[in-house]
Amino acid sequence: MAQFDTLIKGGTIVDGTRVPRYRADIGIKNGKIVQIGRLHASDATHVIDASGLIVAPGFIDLHTHYDAQIHWDPYCTIGSWHGVTSVTIGNCGFGFAPLRPQDAERAMLALSRNESIPLEPMKVSMKVDWESFPQYLDRLSRMPLGINISHLYPVAPAVAYVMGGFDEGKKRFPNEKEMATIVRQLHEAIDAGAAGWSAQRLVPESRVSVQRDYDGTPMITDILPDEFYLTLARALGEKEQGCIQFTQSGATESKLGIEDDFRFLEQLAQESGRPLLYNAILISDKHPESHRTQLNWVTAANLRGVRVFGQALTARAPVRMTLEDWNLFDSIPAWREATVGTLEEKKAKLSNPELRQSMREEYDKGGMETLDVIFGEIPRYIARKVRRPDLKQKYEGLSVEQIAKMENKHVIDAMLDLSVADDLRTEWAGPVTNANIEGYRELMSSPYTLPGVSDGGAHVKFITPAIYPTEVLAWLVRDAGVLTLEEAHFRLSGLTGWAAGFKDRGTLREGMAADIVIYDLDALKTLPEEIAYDLPAGEWRRIQKAEGYRWIMVNGEVIFEDGRCTGATPGKLLRNGQAV
Repeated sequence: MAQFDTLIKGGTIVDGTRVPRYRADIGIKNGKIVQIGRLHASDATHVIDASGLIVAPGFIDLHTHYDAQIHWDPYCTIGSWHGVTSVTIGNCGFGFAPLRPQDAERAMLALSRNESIPLEPMKVSMKVDWESFPQYLDRLSRMPLGINISHLYPVAPAVAYVMGGFDEGKKRFPNEKEMATIVRQLHEAIDAGAAGWSAQRLVPESRVSVQRDYDGTPMITDILPDEFYLTLARALGEKEQGCIQFTQSGATESKLGIEDDFRFLEQLAQESGRPLLYNAILISDKHPESHRTQLNWVTAANLRGVRVFGQALTARAPVRMTLEDWNLFDSIPAWREATVGTLEEKKAKLSNPELRQSMREEYDKGGMETLDVIFGEIPRYIARKVRRPDLKQKYEGLSVEQIAKMENKHVIDAMLDLSVADDLRTEWAGPVTNANIEGYRELMSSPYTLPGVSDGGAHVKFITPAIYPTEVLAWLVRDAGVLTLEEAHFRLSGLTGWAAGFKDRGTLREGMAADIVIYDLDALKTLPEEIAYDLPAGEWRRIQKAEGYRWIMVNGEVIFEDGRCTGATPGKLLRNGQAV
């Protein structure tokens, strides 16, 4: 009998621990790394020649929204095309468990706007035959998985489940009895294998709340009080398992408000005694100092002995959108009102003089400046594709600013007039807003930042930040020299896995799971964006594939070879950070 199922021969190992790269062979048996050293090809059933290639741990993506997509795409693409072998779902407090069957479509409706996941693919692909969170984990464990899945306990469905529905959960706060039930069910979820709990709180009165419910109202998690979350933090601490993932990226405008936010988040970590994954830190070309306040707080919190990690957006993924689907200006009341409803309702509201006036006034007084940082300034948006032939000839390729000058219009009117005339199908291309190399140098010099915030599975018609592992390796390491290769792989897998409580993967050491990427660093690149009609119900999404990854392995089996899917589904459900 062969000593190894697979032998990776002659590669340069970067093991995810910051240890300097070295050449060696890796022997794999039963999905695990059993030996690293000078090994013999004759001892293996299958040999992969990795000569001249980098051999590294598969990437761990802690911030995704593949909660729906996992039901039709076991590989969670885009992520796995770029070397991701493990993902966490249930982020931001959103997900599908616990869930009463009668609330299933309501949960789908919320995610159809909040995370911009098309509704019909969810409706035709998800048969809700579970109710409790442990039952859902059991369901996931029986599904074919191309990569590994870790699941946070999401607050929104947890509250809705106890309080009689999603809409009921917005009318009042949980009472004492309901709170005790939520805590008990959290404990049951942790016992079943939950990776911790998650929430989003983007309070509309004080923060840039760009993620709303299907009707434009705040999500349940947005309106829950401090004490609710502190109670959950203490409950997590009782289990001494898992982490807290908290999205509070739209900070208040005042310095005092920002500091209040930071104090609250630090208190969550302190009360729980568990790591807190904070979303999100991003680089802004327009405001190159904007990330420093967040980095300073993350550093200070850790120096006080509190484990806080900043999840950082590390991909250049500019917006591509039409106003038929766009919802990420929801922090502006007029925009939120105008982009809710049917196509005809949206066209009418986007033409409404009063709403237009509100939009112009908001723009003129600087009310969209924070959105500019994230999505780019409206005057710089380009009419990338115009559908109506007469409009196409006149406007395609022009920026909003050019159209406004040409027609002597306010930039808001220039954008909206063309969109409405084109049946809201004009595709607008936003600028790259986060390419400041020095900013990334600062961001990645912090010992407490994790690359990612892929939002994989979400906003599928607008952005593709799930390309981030390739961006880190090809751009920040190879081209810009911001990171060493050893540091990059430590951030992409070793540190990331440790921060989230992964126990059996994230580094290439004997005894660890054989989640491995083998790639040609010189050839590594992200391919151009394309439209793929690969969702159920004939729906489409924007995708970007990669070149340079020769083999991507999960639990010792190859899932992609030179970009081609093998059809293998060796992924595992990770309970409390490990496959069992």
